[in-house]
Amino acid sequence: MLNRTVIVALLLTAGSALAADTSRGDKMLAEYFRIETQKLADRTLADVTSLDDWKQKRETLHKQLLEMLGLDPMPEKTDLKPVITGKIEHEEFTVEKLHFQSRPGLYVTGNLYIPKKLDKPAPAILYVCGHSNQKKGNISFGNKAGYQHHGEWFARHGYVCLTIDSLQLGEIEGIHHGTHRFNMWWWLNRGYTPAGVEAWNCIRALDYLETRKEVDKTRFGVTGRSGGGAYSWWIAAIDERIKVAVPVAGITDLQNHVVDGCVEGHCDCMYMHNTYQWDYATVAALVAPRPLLISNSDKDSIFPLDGVVRIHQKVRDIYALYGAKEKLGLHITEGPHKDTQELRIHAFVWFNRFLKNENPDIDVPATKLFEPSDLRVFGEELPKDEKNTKAHEWFVKAAEPAVVPNDLGVFTRETRAAMITLSKQVFRAWPSNYAVMSRKQTHSTVKDGVRFTAHEFEPQAGIKLNLYVACRDDLTDAKPELVVLNVLDEQGWKQWLAWSRSCWGEALKDELVVEQDQTAIAQQLRMLRNTKWAFVYLAPRGVGPTAFDPSAKKQTQNRRRLMLLGQTLDGMQTFDIRRAINEVRRLDQMIRVPLWLQGERIMAGNVLYAALLEKDIVRLDLWHLPTSHRNGPIYMNISRHMDIPQTLLMAATRSQVRVYGKDEGWDYVKAGAKAMGLDEKQIEFRAAPE
Repeated sequence: MLNRTVIVALLLTAGSALAADTSRGDKMLAEYFRIETQKLADRTLADVTSLDDWKQKRETLHKQLLEMLGLDPMPEKTDLKPVITGKIEHEEFTVEKLHFQSRPGLYVTGNLYIPKKLDKPAPAILYVCGHSNQKKGNISFGNKAGYQHHGEWFARHGYVCLTIDSLQLGEIEGIHHGTHRFNMWWWLNRGYTPAGVEAWNCIRALDYLETRKEVDKTRFGVTGRSGGGAYSWWIAAIDERIKVAVPVAGITDLQNHVVDGCVEGHCDCMYMHNTYQWDYATVAALVAPRPLLISNSDKDSIFPLDGVVRIHQKVRDIYALYGAKEKLGLHITEGPHKDTQELRIHAFVWFNRFLKNENPDIDVPATKLFEPSDLRVFGEELPKDEKNTKAHEWFVKAAEPAVVPNDLGVFTRETRAAMITLSKQVFRAWPSNYAVMSRKQTHSTVKDGVRFTAHEFEPQAGIKLNLYVACRDDLTDAKPELVVLNVLDEQGWKQWLAWSRSCWGEALKDELVVEQDQTAIAQQLRMLRNTKWAFVYLAPRGVGPTAFDPSAKKQTQNRRRLMLLGQTLDGMQTFDIRRAINEVRRLDQMIRVPLWLQGERIMAGNVLYAALLEKDIVRLDLWHLPTSHRNGPIYMNISRHMDIPQTLLMAATRSQVRVYGKDEGWDYVKAGAKAMGLDEKQIEFRAAPE
């Protein structure tokens, strides 16, 4: 960045003593979460006033949910290749141990419980399992073994029941905890969620059940608890073949997840990729008017009762439009987050009522009859062609590598189309109201002929940031020749503080920093006096004065909260940069002055996208820009549409660009710039000073 050779020597290493007081950032973030969550809750189903309204919206919502699960376009229904590897005989039923491939190499292991002495096809229950770790050493028997008592009860009472393993905790162990545990934030770039895999496996499980002569394919029900409760919602919402649903402890609203913090108790399989910013009542409403029992216990810490009740109240209105209130139930029992007998009994009653038109007393408890090892499908070796363990790498397809363009006119049109895609699919959560924001000057001082001012502005409700402006004092009346907006990440913020605190004084009084480097301060002042440029510094949300709790757990869970709101931290920081650009252009002495942007590392990527979406940015200086979104920035769905080299070339057709760092990974950009005849100075790659 500008004058970087002076700043780079000032890297701070004093650990916690150097950290800003994060309580400001944490309080701001908590208020932001409250505001954003309430906004989504208020608009959920609010515009549905009649059955015609709902029916018109339902098709669009159904398509949106498929997209948010990574199922639009829907994968091809390939050969299931079902294999029965063994059978268990009980006096009342048979258990078939089987597997099928929902997509080639994506194995689904399950147990099929079939009543004996069936004289006609029976109703069928798809039972989807929650997180029950059934292992001995390194051998997984699948979570189906932990939930076997459900399938056994159904089979003893005249139902066929297919109990399937989930991706994680199945016999072939995939991953549910990409963002929660493994820092795989690129899942958001890809639009991948394991919820989509679970939903797809449920679709294919119904396809398999339709092939069985023992099954009445017009009478399918679904149930499951915890994670299985969530998967019950997905399949019931997207597949009309489900005629009756009983999700148990599998849903609550965004207030519980985001504001109250329940997200911290859940892995990624519980969540759709919330591009369209839904609250969960919308998912539930898609089941209407089919019989739906929402079942929960009253002391469930990760599915709190208040959120469950709020969802029921909103969905009740949709059932009322159909005249089908009797088909919606709310079942609450006493107890924690646990598979209790009380929860099971009402589920059995509900299925008897709506799948069999019966209401007998439930006099046989659901009990486990087999050892977990008895229900294992595979032998000692798992299939060598399995793709379960890497499902996150391929289940949702990334964009094909961009073809090197050779026509500037065509590429310009493609750039405009890409900008529309960004607004609809990537940055959809940005506020649509771009009204003039309130801004106030909070500090002004002159030091050695340089004026330093600070301006507070609010890019979005609940977010307050500062612009720090430095220029020669005699430029406060005359216009500068150029404005340079430096966008700081946390490392850059700490470097900047090492020389700037004494200049902005009171504006930075609360920032903790090591002793100032007087030589660096003198050099900066001399540089500022000798140029007719104005320099502006921005720390977007989560950086510097608004930094959040730096602990790894809090950083992860705050980012996951944003994910549930259809946002990412990088994406909203990019929004902050755009709003800062507009604020800079509103400053009296900077109106219609050429603007130059600078950023480093991940923040360089945010600067890149902000510049692409704004007009008349004369130049970009991007230091250590990642060559792929795999390494950041993290934006919703971005990798389904483009990657950083393509965006960089787009930006270079609109602004001069300088990329500082290793000269690797930019072959596409160089080839495209040459083929389209861009001036050599339009985009340059330079080594970064040591």
